[in-house]
Amino acid sequence: MSAGGKMKKTACVTGGSGYIGSALIKLLLEKGYAVKTTVRNPDDMAKNSHLKALQALGPLEVLPADLEVEGSFDEAIAGCEYAFLVAAPVNLKLETPEEQQEQIDVAVRGTLNVMRSCAKAGTVKRVVLTSSAAAATKGQPEGDGHVLELDEESWSDVDYLMANKTGPWSYPVSKVLVEKEASRFAEEQGISLVTVCPVVAVGAAPAPNARTSVPSCLSLLSGDEAEFRVLRGIEMASGTVPLIHVEDVCRAQLFVAEEEAAAGRYLCSSISTTILELARFLADKYPQYTVKTNLLTGDLLEKPMACVSSAKLLREGFDYKYKTLDGMYDDMIDYGKALGILPS
Repeated sequence: MSAGGKMKKTACVTGGSGYIGSALIKLLLEKGYAVKTTVRNPDDMAKNSHLKALQALGPLEVLPADLEVEGSFDEAIAGCEYAFLVAAPVNLKLETPEEQQEQIDVAVRGTLNVMRSCAKAGTVKRVVLTSSAAAATKGQPEGDGHVLELDEESWSDVDYLMANKTGPWSYPVSKVLVEKEASRFAEEQGISLVTVCPVVAVGAAPAPNARTSVPSCLSLLSGDEAEFRVLRGIEMASGTVPLIHVEDVCRAQLFVAEEEAAAGRYLCSSISTTILELARFLADKYPQYTVKTNLLTGDLLEKPMACVSSAKLLREGFDYKYKTLDGMYDDMIDYGKALGILPS
């Protein structure tokens, strides 16, 4: 119950130990929700200490669940009005095709596992699936000066990716297959499903580790070559480095959950930039760090050749809070230090 005696709205967030999941829990608690979240092992304080701290903001229950264990999300989703599916296996550095295929299989099986718990609960008004704009890239456009616009009708070519198996191909494949399987299941079960496809998320979050976008977006300052290759791979695959602040990702997730008319997919991107533009911005804004110009070799783009459009989301009334690189990177340096990516 809230102070006025009114029942709080309830939401489940899968993957509370993760970067986006932790930021979403914080936002929901600040907005007066009662939240249940799932992690694989609630006793693992190295991964989950931030959840203890978040409990100071409001009612937060932390429950064990595993994407691979059938029915393990039942308790967490029971009684919830909203289910935010954020947990997903992410490893952009897998080596073998077998490892990559396993990542795809776990992602699809795990999502359907959670969806079955949503159907079983009978209380869920809307499921918000967090996918990725990686599921909506058409490959780098031809260099004819034309900027390719990607929207909700854009889908990554699964057949091409699986045939060629170049780069971290399993990530976009898993995102496409998860979206399509979740949509099929939702239709069959009469579940209201909306999908959010964010681009590369930056900014600080409560999670004490961020294995995905944050290290790669700080790689020009840290000099981490493996992380820079991830950033380079994004630019090569999509013709741009599209960015969004993690808080805006969470605001978009909540917006499409609460907006009754919301339906289908929503691409979320507030800036399209390039590695070279990013390098110039970082050199200017953070002179105390030396931008590792030795990484800037080969065929890097001067200007974005593609743009991830958020027109649908904006048309329905959403507004981004962070619209410049300046604002996006404001809390990233301190977060990078806290994570040990940058020297204190």
